[in-house]
Amino acid sequence: METTRQAKIARLIQKELSEIFRQQTAKTHGVIVSVSAVRVSPDLSIARVYLSVFPSEKAPELIESINKSAKTIRYELAQRVRFQLRKTPELTFFQDDSLDYIENIDHLLQKDSE
Repeated sequence: METTRQAKIARLIQKELSEIFRQQTAKTHGVIVSVSAVRVSPDLSIARVYLSVFPSEKAPELIESINKSAKTIRYELAQRVRFQLRKTPELTFFQDDSLDYIENIDHLLQKDSE
């Protein structure tokens, strides 16, 4: 069960990472990265960040690239939240494929109704 503090920190991290990725993806045309969810561990040392990537074909290589540059992203995040958090959690990024899952279910339902 998530505590109030974990939820507040998760929202703060999600907001700031969304802004960081928005600035980064403005430079790369045709790719949109959004932060769909952030889960923070009870000791606040690890944050699991779920990213939604459009177009989804580029997602695996993009997530891999983001994970390789996680230290740089963490540093940039730390600069933004330094007055709210004493320590910035370690970041691990995962693909949020819930939209693809929903799209697949819709496709299957469409096929059944035909």
